[in-house]
Amino acid sequence: MSKAVRFRAEGGPEVLEVVDVEIGEPGPGEVRITIEAIGLNRAEAMFRGGYYFERAEKFPAGLGYSSSGVVDAVGPDVTGFEPGDRVTTIAGFSQKEYGVYGEQAIVPASATVHRPEGLGAVDAVAMWGSLLTGYGAIIDEGKVRAGDAVLITAASSGTALAAIEVANHIGATTIATTRTPAKKERLLKAGAAHVIVTTEEDIVERTKAYTGGRGADLVFDAIAGEGVRKLSEATAEGGAIVVYGALDTKETPFPLWFAPTMRMFNAFGITLNPERLRRADAFVRAGVRAGSFQSRVDRTFRLDDVVEAHRYLESNRQFGKIVLTVD
Repeated sequence: MSKAVRFRAEGGPEVLEVVDVEIGEPGPGEVRITIEAIGLNRAEAMFRGGYYFERAEKFPAGLGYSSSGVVDAVGPDVTGFEPGDRVTTIAGFSQKEYGVYGEQAIVPASATVHRPEGLGAVDAVAMWGSLLTGYGAIIDEGKVRAGDAVLITAASSGTALAAIEVANHIGATTIATTRTPAKKERLLKAGAAHVIVTTEEDIVERTKAYTGGRGADLVFDAIAGEGVRKLSEATAEGGAIVVYGALDTKETPFPLWFAPTMRMFNAFGITLNPERLRRADAFVRAGVRAGSFQSRVDRTFRLDDVVEAHRYLESNRQFGKIVLTVD
């Protein structure tokens, strides 16, 4: 038997419980991993709460995309992985079918990447998924180039901090936003060229000032909702807003004058496409080797403390990734 996190009904963090389960053997195209660390994502809180784009259909349900550990078994037809390989999982599957919150997990081999030599499990899980998302939205889809200005909202999350590093790595200028004045200095130290405290400053005015009146060439937005109106005004002519999250659950307006260049980004567009994933993974590995990308872990919790960890995730107090460790 192995410990795993399950929930028997949708709801708040309190519905999560650690139970004993029989993991079984991996099937065709699958690997089984002994988990060392699990990265928390907003998507999992939304899935648990019943407001993600997919909802649990069978209970008790599992959850979780991002983990790092060691392969202990491979299923039929799996190539490229063998027991003993140190790996990281990425968002390349449905949480209705797979989940990594536990001591062991079975996942598709296609949603698994090798961990670079010398990179620990906690650091790997804090970096990989976030950097792949940043690469996918900013470079693969956003076509950002050196000299472009990238506006990054809700910039203290692990994904947003990774996006700052991705944009900096290619020579773009990064403008980060936060609602919390105390986070401004930390964002500057994390690599943002400029920081806008949205509770004290006008995002349109400051973005225009930082870009010589042009506006941002790309907006990497985690919030959506009513704020999109302001973001559209802060975007350069010919620029784009890429929405990758929905922290604001209110309806998102769709400015007709901006329709051709506002779109949703889903990491599955990268992770489920082998060639795009290969390019993204190569970019991340090159950045790690060059020292351009850092692990930014805000806080770690034990697996048994998953309820507390999800409460902390929803408090929005974090600066970086929240990680569960598995003893």
